[in-house]
Amino acid sequence: MTRIAIDAMGGDNAPHEIVAGAVWAAKEYGVAIELVGKQDQIERELEKISTEGFLTDKGKGRGHRYNIKIDTSKLDIKVTHASEVIEMGEAPGQAIRKKKKSSIVLAVDAVAQGSSDAVVAAGSTGAAMASSLFGLGRLKGIDRPAIAVTLPTIKKPIVVIDGGANSNCSPEMLVQFAIMGATFSKNVLGIENPRVGVLNIGEEAGKGNELAQTTYRLLEEHQDKINFVGNIEGKEIFLSLCDVVVCDGFVGNVALKVTEGASSMLFTMLKNEFKADLIGKIIGLLAKPFMRRIYTKINYEEFGGALLLGVRGITVISHGRSKAYAIKNAVRVAKEAVESGVNEKIARFHEEE
Repeated sequence: MTRIAIDAMGGDNAPHEIVAGAVWAAKEYGVAIELVGKQDQIERELEKISTEGFLTDKGKGRGHRYNIKIDTSKLDIKVTHASEVIEMGEAPGQAIRKKKKSSIVLAVDAVAQGSSDAVVAAGSTGAAMASSLFGLGRLKGIDRPAIAVTLPTIKKPIVVIDGGANSNCSPEMLVQFAIMGATFSKNVLGIENPRVGVLNIGEEAGKGNELAQTTYRLLEEHQDKINFVGNIEGKEIFLSLCDVVVCDGFVGNVALKVTEGASSMLFTMLKNEFKADLIGKIIGLLAKPFMRRIYTKINYEEFGGALLLGVRGITVISHGRSKAYAIKNAVRVAKEAVESGVNEKIARFHEEE
């Protein structure tokens, strides 16, 4: 049985929502769970879930809350005590060296020692990355690990890599990101022969800065193994013109944050219009089920978390605001990554180079 270690103390809603999502995942996906954090707090949450349950909207948006009660004694859940927690504002490198008994360090260590197969973390992204890099090490042929973020499009999900792990990248690193992103897309998302594009300011090969231009040329040289389709402009990310979008972590993170902010603004504007007058309220009432379906498709909670590719183990990084539904889905992503053997396939690609 696949066992997933979870940093129970990480994120804005820890430990309540993290523990609830972990229990929910154990019940729904049949996985074993190792909850890492302050033991007394975790055990209190487990007891509450068994006796009182927990509230969730199941990812369908506000207004439809459900109470879910699960008997935790019937699930394979292990609690590992961690006396320290790395806070969001702490410098990641210093924090993991100073706080060796922190929940994220011990959760990653569980994977390194083999007691768990993957780790899920919703706390400091930097701490999760640093812990994974130092605790698990890099895959052969990979200079830097990268965050593979799955996003919805009109037709099927795409992968943006790097989503924020590396602000300064070389063209060779972006080629590695392309390889990792395509391997993830094929083996976890089930997309055959994924199309890879470079995020740029224009479609022509000569557009963009030196990094983008050199990456373009290098990917052309790898077309026998990578289905490279050229440059992709920001406006084309969601048009399903490619399956993997490659960029450095600075550009990728800005693109993701702009997307998140724009979608949030659009939904807020629509809700305000639906409340503005009687006609708006009537239209809003009629549109509510359609809006809920759209929200479900673009809601980050549906995707759970982003996989940190390039380390010798499975690390899934969830949004800091994650609640139970998102954590449950992050566990699903971790389970699928373990079962697909995505790391072994990335390593095999480099062995064949």
